[in-house]
Amino acid sequence: MLSLRRPALTLTLAALLATSLAVVAQPTEARAADQLLSQGKAVTASSSEGDGYSAALAVDGNLTGTRWASQWSDPQWIRVDLGKKANLSRAVLSWEGAYGKAYEIQVSDNGTDWTTARKVTDSDGGTDDLALTGSGRYVRMLGTTRSGGYGYSLWEFQVYGSEGTTPPPTGGAVRVAGSQGNWQLTVGGAPYTVKGLTWGPAIADAPKYLPDVRSMGVNTIRTWGTDAGTKPLLDSAAVNGLRVVNGFWLQPGGGPGSGGCANYVTDTAYKNTMLTEIAKWVEAYRSHPATLMWNVGNESVLGLQNCYGGTELEAQRNAYTTFVNDVAKKIHTIDPDHPVTSTDAWTGAWPYYKRNAPDLDLYSMNAYGDICGVRQDWIDGGYTKPYLITEAGPAGEWEVPDDANGVPAEPTDVQKAAGYTQAWNCVTGHQGVALGATLFHYGTEHDFGGVWFNLVPDGLKRLSYYAVKKAYTGTNAGDNLPPVINDMTVTPAGSAPTGKEFTVRANVADPDNDRITYKIFLSGNYAGGDKRLVEAQWRSTGNGTFAVTAPEKLGVWKVYIQAEDGRGNAGIETKSVKVVAPPMTGTNVALNKPTTASSAQASYGDCPCPASKATDGDTGTRWAGDWSDPQWISVDLGARVPVRTLQLVWDPAYAKAYEVRVSDDGTTWRTVHTTTTGNGDVDTIALNETARHVRLHLTARGTGWGYSLYEFGVYG
Repeated sequence: MLSLRRPALTLTLAALLATSLAVVAQPTEARAADQLLSQGKAVTASSSEGDGYSAALAVDGNLTGTRWASQWSDPQWIRVDLGKKANLSRAVLSWEGAYGKAYEIQVSDNGTDWTTARKVTDSDGGTDDLALTGSGRYVRMLGTTRSGGYGYSLWEFQVYGSEGTTPPPTGGAVRVAGSQGNWQLTVGGAPYTVKGLTWGPAIADAPKYLPDVRSMGVNTIRTWGTDAGTKPLLDSAAVNGLRVVNGFWLQPGGGPGSGGCANYVTDTAYKNTMLTEIAKWVEAYRSHPATLMWNVGNESVLGLQNCYGGTELEAQRNAYTTFVNDVAKKIHTIDPDHPVTSTDAWTGAWPYYKRNAPDLDLYSMNAYGDICGVRQDWIDGGYTKPYLITEAGPAGEWEVPDDANGVPAEPTDVQKAAGYTQAWNCVTGHQGVALGATLFHYGTEHDFGGVWFNLVPDGLKRLSYYAVKKAYTGTNAGDNLPPVINDMTVTPAGSAPTGKEFTVRANVADPDNDRITYKIFLSGNYAGGDKRLVEAQWRSTGNGTFAVTAPEKLGVWKVYIQAEDGRGNAGIETKSVKVVAPPMTGTNVALNKPTTASSAQASYGDCPCPASKATDGDTGTRWAGDWSDPQWISVDLGARVPVRTLQLVWDPAYAKAYEVRVSDDGTTWRTVHTTTTGNGDVDTIALNETARHVRLHLTARGTGWGYSLYEFGVYG
């Protein structure tokens, strides 16, 4: 029986991909593949600003966390010893804000006699990517004019070229070679195992990040969409000796322009348009040295369940996979030298491909927590094509159990790193069938989804980054590793009053004994859909313990500890915390008293939502009124009693403007409080009244919905 590898498409991945694919850069010329020669090599400089800005920090591979900085004078220089003479192809200088306006790149065979290979007179900082010719053992940046009053400061000084070692395959046809159960991908006849990552940064940042990707032992990156903006990425990939799985979005795939519900049975116009568009870009990039294969569609067989049901769903899935086969045939007529595949997130999609898409060269699968089950599903299905894993990593939001607050329990940093190791072991364990993987995700977003999956959020390297590097290179020898966070707790996790402090604690250790600095973040993704990470109001109380102020908005939040080592690495751990209304003093005289309202929703969402649910003492139930103004809700306290405080706990459908009215007889009312600036969540209103009836007269809604209260508390 075939397994369901993922029950539903997730917003987490779609949001990451939409961000990653939205930027288009101007094309540059493709260059032959070269190697990064300078990283980790011996380096000296004319001066440094201090111990924390030594020359070695410009060749440590850390593009955003460490840097060399010189004294504040001209001229200054930094020199790298490549160890032996090499043929040079380019130098990439990633400047900090203090950049060189004018400088020379010089080369030497002996470190004494220098030849100028490139002269720059008008740099504007940022990243200078300079083509070089010639050869030498030593390469020097000689700064002659600073951009301002500071010195020269480089995040990274990268020198590329060749030193006689065998580069990765750079030419020749790509083939799925071999026979049943003994397949192998080849490039130019040479064996090629895909050791890949999915690509997330802006295309314009490819020259900045791809050298780091290559240093991880990666030989392939995967994209989801291919168009006019793809060429600069392919060019940068070729420069760095990388190949690309070029993807094409199809509905309902979740990417830019692909989130709709095409009718693959009847919509001939859509299919013709997509076939023409795909053929256009295959023709454009079929001869590019970075192209590895074509990937048609992403998770659409599974995704069609969000558009159709029953027999119509079956018809659509058959029609979709038939169309994928039409695309594969078209691609083969244009480009016979690169394989064609199609990705889904459900091994239950493979029977449709087996039946309807014989022209695919291989299958592809996105699989996370249950990746090791893909092998057995392939065996049980009796398939006759190999496969590529096109996304894999730790268990996703859709796979993990809920925590005590009812939200998915995110794996720890240690568990996530182990997830990548397990994924790669399961891929390599299916020899002759699994042709490699592009693990998810080399992305830089520092938000809810980014912290769950990205290897380099905000450019900070995680334990998962080094797990992938070790999987692909076999070692982490010489690497400075991130802080490790264990045993994170939140107290109280299920009842943190809004505006009050709660306690976060964890055991944090750095394997290299680097000094650790901390940040505490909050995410309101589960409380209100805001996926950003916002730095919390917090203070350290010592020994890995922090006092964090709960946000004003009620609901379940995620709190994150971020431990940085000053070397471009970070450990990030997260737990949930439920933010509740602050406790009240006194007696709730409205509890379970007769409550009436102008209206109540009978059957929307979690309703019926009668007025009585606003005074039942349960913040999990609510009153909900009609979607119109005005509305009211009133409680009969049974007798005239002191009324000192009201606590209104709003559902997201809150009142922006309302009055508090009191009455002794339920007929004659007097207004005791008015507001036009309500913002929802919790309103605490001080009064000094005596009355039997208390009413909220609601005049302006804060949303397009009606009015809805979890609790209408009256305290004497």
